[in-house]
This record gives sequence, structure tokens and C-alpha cells, in this order.
Amino acid sequence: MRIKNYFLILHFAFCILHFVSASAQTQTPLYIVNGVEMESVKHIEESNIEHIDHLVADEATVAKYGERANNGVIIISLRYDKEAQFTGGKSLADYVSERVKWDDNWGVARFVARYTIGADGSFRLGSELESTDHQLRKRVLRVLQSLPAWQPATKQGKAVESEYILSVQLPRGKAMPKEPYIVIR
Repeated sequence: MRIKNYFLILHFAFCILHFVSASAQTQTPLYIVNGVEMESVKHIEESNIEHIDHLVADEATVAKYGERANNGVIIISLRYDKEAQFTGGKSLADYVSERVKWDDNWGVARFVARYTIGADGSFRLGSELESTDHQLRKRVLRVLQSLPAWQPATKQGKAVESEYILSVQLPRGKAMPKEPYIVIR
């Protein structure tokens, strides 16, 4: 009985050692983003990803990409090489939030909409996704009518149209109520 327990303990220890050494050898794959090798892809926003390919670590992959491909290759194609840049000094949401007059006593309200920046840098409001207060909506739309210019997004060195989502919630720092409520003005 003792010998059997000894072999069980020995086998268990061997399995743990094998697992630990295999885990220590686990490496991250080679990341290639728009044709450029990268160490990490944590900085990339999901909304900017157009396509992802995963190549397993086989002879063909290692032959093409070298030894760094021993753990596979993840190829990411982004929608834009460079996203559109707002020239108003801050993010669009911050810019709008600072210009909309909203009293803390009016409660928490949110406005969310899609918008497009044209290849010429023009701003175009798209579909409204959420508007919890009519007054906030009117005030946000008024600010959006007089925005500073934009630098358009680029793809392969050319200006392209790009789409984003604007979310403005006021007053800043306050959470939306969990239960629906009605504000009458």
C-alpha cells in the first residue's frame, strides 16, 4: 500500500513539474498589425479592427515569419492606419460636454449617436442610438453644428471616411439611474 502511494505522489509531482515547465515556456504569438510587427495589441480599440487572422505555428508559418512565429502569428488589419483627429483640443465628447449648459438639479441624462468624418474632414451626424432627455439632445445638437475642423482618418496614406460613436452623459461623474424615471419640464 505504501509503495502504491509513493508512486501516486511521484506521478502527481511529475505532472505538476511538467505543467509548470510547459506554462513557463508559453510565449505570446507574433502580432502583425497592418503589416508591422508589434509586441502588444492591448492599445488597439476593438471598433478599429477590421479583420483578424490566426496562423498556427507550423513549418510554413515559421519559414515565412521566422523564429518569433514559433507560438503562432496573429495578423490584425485595422480599419484605419490613423484615426480621424478632432482639432478641438480634446475628445469630441469632452468638447461637447464642456459647451452644453446642464444644471446638476436637472438629473442625469445621456445622448449617444453615430457620426461620420468624411475624407475631407467634414462632420456628419448619423443615427441617434439613445437620447434620455429632449433638452440635452437639443443642446448637444446645437454644439455639433459649429464644430472645429477634423483631420480625416487615413488608410495606406489616403484620407478615408470613418465612423465613430459619440456618448455624452451629464452631469459628468454621475451615474444613470438604474430604474427608469420621467423628467417633466
